[in-house]
Amino acid sequence: MPVDHYENFPVASILLPKRLRPAVEAIYAFARSADDLADEGDAAPEERLAALTAYEDALARIEQGSTDHQPMFERLAQVVREFELPLKPMYDLLSAFKQDVLVSRYQTYDALLDYCARSANPVGLLMLHLYGAADEENVRDSDAICTALQLINFLQDVAIDLHKERIYIPLEDLNRHAISPAALDHISARPRWRSLMRFEVHRARALLLSGAPLALRLPGRIGFELRMVVQGGLRILDAIEAAEYDVFLHRPKLSKRDWMGILWASLRMKKRLKAVLRTA
Repeated sequence: MPVDHYENFPVASILLPKRLRPAVEAIYAFARSADDLADEGDAAPEERLAALTAYEDALARIEQGSTDHQPMFERLAQVVREFELPLKPMYDLLSAFKQDVLVSRYQTYDALLDYCARSANPVGLLMLHLYGAADEENVRDSDAICTALQLINFLQDVAIDLHKERIYIPLEDLNRHAISPAALDHISARPRWRSLMRFEVHRARALLLSGAPLALRLPGRIGFELRMVVQGGLRILDAIEAAEYDVFLHRPKLSKRDWMGILWASLRMKKRLKAVLRTA
């Protein structure tokens, strides 16, 4: 499946067991199309909110056991029944997409974490349910990974989001580094910007590593796929640092060479992660 648009969704690669691919595709179609309703096109805010409310109504019909669904929601209903999936994570996604329509700034890190808890973490939770592995420890680490990946995506896409008049770096952090939201991309702010981004990168990396043991606990293909996801996030952070945090001129993008490095790092992840956690 193409994943260039809905960045927070796990890569549905050949590593994904064949029996789970239809389920992942159904969840992906729901999440991506809802995300598009919030972000794409020229619809007015009230139209976007109404469309997302219609998605909530469709989830309610699934919850009630109705069989009167549009094709996309019929596939989703079948997956929900087959895997006994909770619907709350899907409602949470819609809540976050609605927030995207209304909110373009986050005053505090805690407020941003609350958004990530609804915009990113539900995807990991649903995947754990598909694998029958949604115990407390796994959910905790999955949340850390998903939130970290969301934060990394924000750091990677500062320029893109700014063009959309959105800022996903906490305003309290900007204030602490004496950077005006109106001057994010001004050359005069670059020294302070590097200091800010160094802090944000360090925090995102620590959060990602805190959840990384999940990739070593989960067996088989899903565990290795998650190792690739974690290593991909770490590689993006490395690229931001290598560009001296100038994501305005150098948006990090993974190359074929990067992916080979990610594969190698994934194979050696257990040994390296133990070393990293010992020194953290």
